[in-house]
Amino acid sequence: MICVSIQHKTLREILDIFAENNLRIEMAEIRLDLCPLSEEDIEELFSSVDIPLVATCRIGNDITPQIAEKRLVKAIEAGAQYVDLEIEAPASSGKKIRRISQDCGTILIRSFHDFQKTGSIGELTAMVRKCKAYGADLVKLVTTAHNEEDAERVMSLYPSSDDLIAFCMGDAGSFTRLECLKRGAPFTYASINQDDIVAPGQLPASEMMKSLYGKWKGVHPSEPLNMPASKSFAQRAIIAAALADGTSHLEGYSPCGDNESAIEVAKALGATVSERGSTLIIKGISAKYGSLSIKELCTGESGLLTRLMIPILAAVNKGNTLVYGVRTLVNRPLSGARNIMASFGVMLKDASEHPSCSGDCFVPLTVNGGLNPGKADISGKDGSQLISGLLMSLPLCDKPSTVYVHDPKSIPYMFITMDVLKHFGINIVNEMEGGDDFLETQDWSLCTGMTFRIRGGQTFLAADFNIEADWSSAANFLVAGALYGDLELKGLDTKSLQADLTIMDILIEAGACISQTDEPFGTIHIQRAPLKAFTVNADNCPDLFPIIAILAAFCQGASRIGGVGRLAHKESNRAKSITDMLTQMGVANSIEEDEMVIEGHSLSERLLTRNLIKGGNYTSHHDHRMVMALKVAGISSQTPILIDDEDCVAKSFPTFGRMFEELLTQ
Repeated sequence: MICVSIQHKTLREILDIFAENNLRIEMAEIRLDLCPLSEEDIEELFSSVDIPLVATCRIGNDITPQIAEKRLVKAIEAGAQYVDLEIEAPASSGKKIRRISQDCGTILIRSFHDFQKTGSIGELTAMVRKCKAYGADLVKLVTTAHNEEDAERVMSLYPSSDDLIAFCMGDAGSFTRLECLKRGAPFTYASINQDDIVAPGQLPASEMMKSLYGKWKGVHPSEPLNMPASKSFAQRAIIAAALADGTSHLEGYSPCGDNESAIEVAKALGATVSERGSTLIIKGISAKYGSLSIKELCTGESGLLTRLMIPILAAVNKGNTLVYGVRTLVNRPLSGARNIMASFGVMLKDASEHPSCSGDCFVPLTVNGGLNPGKADISGKDGSQLISGLLMSLPLCDKPSTVYVHDPKSIPYMFITMDVLKHFGINIVNEMEGGDDFLETQDWSLCTGMTFRIRGGQTFLAADFNIEADWSSAANFLVAGALYGDLELKGLDTKSLQADLTIMDILIEAGACISQTDEPFGTIHIQRAPLKAFTVNADNCPDLFPIIAILAAFCQGASRIGGVGRLAHKESNRAKSITDMLTQMGVANSIEEDEMVIEGHSLSERLLTRNLIKGGNYTSHHDHRMVMALKVAGISSQTPILIDDEDCVAKSFPTFGRMFEELLTQ
């Protein structure tokens, strides 16, 4: 990335520079020692500008260490993403700036400038070590090159040193300002124009951008994007409304394959469903235990819908029901379903001729009626969906139930189920265990067990319910913004129970620049920034895996994504699909136990080394989330990425293709 150095400008002049669309400034260094800014100006600037800003205040002339410290602290507290403190600053300032930076999540740069010469390789490496010892998250080392040998000596610091920006001043070192990006530096520096050059050998931003990006313009849509309804909420709400006594109104509905399958299931149960704009109107059946007689039920291609309906059918249906599905669903094992349902006296008879000898069952299968309430200890290692079905069905039984889930996975989705049920008059008491660490951090991976206490004899009541926008869909556009430019998304709930809200934490850890207005349903703005490797456990959000694998391919260093074991039985064997995709793209990757390790390189490095993602013919494995990840990767691929089956994206996001094309043409 190109960081523009700004000096001798007032607040209004700086804001005007950022407002000029033709400049497309993606990052800026604000010289607080040279710009005439008051403390109020500094606070306004660093709190209101969306692009990544570096706060710099050099000591010298009228700038004492105390003045520099005060201005830098003000910038950090106002939201500076980076703060640059020269290595010569007093130790007391260094400690204070480091502490405040850590508290505020600001990246600390410790910088060294030699305006006379370039030292020996020993002196250079010693200075890098010193900067790191003094608390640097990122080391900036700038010397003066008198000849090519000086410049090459500085460049030889790469790649042995991580988190380094090293280049040379002077005409002989001018080429290093782009070369450092080629070697792995997160960003480099340029002047606004020829008249505002900060140091000898510095180049204007327009020249640097042209050399780096050529004709590639990135992603800069002019209007905020609206995400579709969350199918996790929609499917649960549709089925709850179908079971309810009375007429429910579900606001914010948007169609997709899985949601439409849920509507068909609601109708098969006997509910009446109509649409008015983005509102679903569902007259429920006032479901009672054993009140229906349904011979067969199609759940489409939805694994969630299938797992919800197995316990529900066992509760509300007399006799046996054949449950079947279409396309990829028939090859997806319902892992653990047979044992879990047996705990409640329900037998699942596999009616398919699937060749699996694992003991798992597949659709089509027969569910016998007669769900027995009581106490049960079941495994959650295969996911939350069938457990959610139990939470929706056991309240209809005449006696109470206590369900203990050991090794729970996808915990946020169980909370979604309980939230939807609460709106429809069903109350469930939940207790969680996991020791002091879990209670303190609320890290779902530390939860060892969940107990659900469910009162019997409850009745679903009609409700007016607002369906949230979908974080799973939003993740693809957020990553596109973080990698390729900037964009805005509207209507997403940043306090959502959706597990895929985790994408915000992942992007922040990777270094993306994110801001929001009017919480919790305001506009989210994401801006490209220097990205670094991240580590995340995606055990509770496996649907994010494909798109965060693409994100990792553009984050400098080795990213580690846990939860590989959750991917085997998605729409495809998603772990293999992702590793095959990355390998075909030319991205080094491996699986170490339950983690996927991905070696990433910044977009700048890929552009300069011509090591772009490889295009060509790719398979989606008929997996909607693979399609979306491939499309995002293709924005900067060497040649176009051609996908064998893009239509499968209709399963969750039928308007994705149109919205994506608009994203590229605006």
